[in-house]
Amino acid sequence: MAGTRTIRVDSLARVEGEGALTLEVRGGELVDARLEIFEPPRFFEALLRGRHYAEAPDITARICGICPVAYQMSAVHAVEDALGVVVSDPIRLLRRLLYCGEWIESHALHVFLLHAPDVLGFEDAISMAKRNDELVRRGLRLKQVGNRIMSLLGGREIHPINVCVGGFYRVPTRVELSALEADLEWARDAAYETVRWAAGLSFPELERADERVALSSASEYPFNEGRVVSDRGLSIEPEDFEEEFIEEQVAHSTALHARRPDGRSYLVGPMARFALNRDRLSPAALAAADEVGLGADSRNPFLSIVIRSIEILHACDDALRMIEGYAPPDEPAARVEVRAGVGHACTEAPRGILYHHYRLDERGIIEEARIVPPTSQNQRAIEDDLRAFAAPRLEMAEDELRRGCEQTIRNYDPCISCATHFLDLRVNRR
Repeated sequence: MAGTRTIRVDSLARVEGEGALTLEVRGGELVDARLEIFEPPRFFEALLRGRHYAEAPDITARICGICPVAYQMSAVHAVEDALGVVVSDPIRLLRRLLYCGEWIESHALHVFLLHAPDVLGFEDAISMAKRNDELVRRGLRLKQVGNRIMSLLGGREIHPINVCVGGFYRVPTRVELSALEADLEWARDAAYETVRWAAGLSFPELERADERVALSSASEYPFNEGRVVSDRGLSIEPEDFEEEFIEEQVAHSTALHARRPDGRSYLVGPMARFALNRDRLSPAALAAADEVGLGADSRNPFLSIVIRSIEILHACDDALRMIEGYAPPDEPAARVEVRAGVGHACTEAPRGILYHHYRLDERGIIEEARIVPPTSQNQRAIEDDLRAFAAPRLEMAEDELRRGCEQTIRNYDPCISCATHFLDLRVNRR
């Protein structure tokens, strides 16, 4: 096609933050795809410097309204690593239960309200609800179940306030936790039906070969703990994260891009977690994956909606297991002795590995902080997916190509920020 052709997407709701996508086409071939993020930096790492370590969980929780627990958990684990704090098993399990609540609410939001409209051909969840009210109601109720867990353990649904270094300010009673069981049993059944529904959807063909990176431990599906591993042989402790994953500025984005030392992109999030930890799913979640034929080597990023549904089912099972065996800790939090130190931690946010690194002085003041969120790690992989998706489809109608590119981005549930939703898509043909 002669000349330059521009396709614009005036508003991409269902993706957090401000960005633009440019596809460069020359001589009928795609030569570049750039996900441009122009939202101003938020400088949370600078906000942490000079603050007391005890403030880190509450400050970092404000980074995201959908996955605040991930930021809190990475913060407390990193500070505890610096201070040599060891928590009891009951506190460890309560943290895992809180994380279950976040996975349930975050994944339900994505599956039903953000991603489902793409695959069903609706502009948004509101228009989808007019045709399929039951589906939207299921998603909202599942999200509510996750929010109830967060409210009980975290003190409130958004930006929890009950998490502290060493544990919690208050721990729940057996009676309070038991009150969640009926809702979780319903949610488990609903999650199983969601897996079957999601697996029956139609998806574009796309196979990606990026290195998949996730936490992994021998005994459980990863939430708070584990080594950082990959399907190409990587196996490191969180303290070695910065040696294996490099962040750098690129000209077209105010967000940092992460890469491996040799320049390769890599993938974090549900697809990577599932590939590396499939055999550690709960029996019901593993059976559901088997039933729908989803194996560990699934490499189509559009199948992420199915994997998120499986992870909802796993989180419900895990939560019920922990509630059934709950024994309150003797104290709500471990004793903390202040000292100078350096700490590192990785946890699994719904979107993938979230890394925190802190250096404290002898008074417990944060002298250095570094946070690497999952979306910055996935930005190169998103651009790679866009190239692979768009290159053979350049002759598609503009609206169809736009929708396909939007869904390709939404496969990752990117959390650019909690600001205005905007994507300007430009296709320049020369």
